[in-house]
Amino acid sequence: MKYSEGKLGRLFVLRLCDGDRVHQVLESFASEKKISTALCFFLGGVKEKSKIVVGPKKGDSIPPIPIVTLLEGVHEAQGIGTIVKDEQGTPKLHMHTSFGRKQKTITGCVRMGVDVWRIGEVVMLELNDIIATRIRDKETGFELLEVGN
Repeated sequence: MKYSEGKLGRLFVLRLCDGDRVHQVLESFASEKKISTALCFFLGGVKEKSKIVVGPKKGDSIPPIPIVTLLEGVHEAQGIGTIVKDEQGTPKLHMHTSFGRKQKTITGCVRMGVDVWRIGEVVMLELNDIIATRIRDKETGFELLEVGN
């Protein structure tokens, strides 16, 4: 295990609008506000045909082949994620969200394109003094979190 210790910085409450793409809006906001690392909580509705990654086709294939699912119908959603800058200094969101409709729930990563239906709410907690970077792993293609001094 590796870690980095920091402090809470600014707190933001965001209202996302109909059609906003979750990861793009949060990454743009972080860039605009010069946020290097943050914790994000998402709550709201998402549009039909939003794309989520629900795992690799095979757990041992390298690079992993993602299973991408399109949501059928509007879903309620709640998620948690982190923003950490990549090697170029660009804020990158890693968020997993659970999506529910009727009595069915599916959980996945929002990176492929999750669009807000009507309204989304985000609480973003800036994390200061954290030593962290997302570094692309050549073998898997994942942007892995690297922390520590």
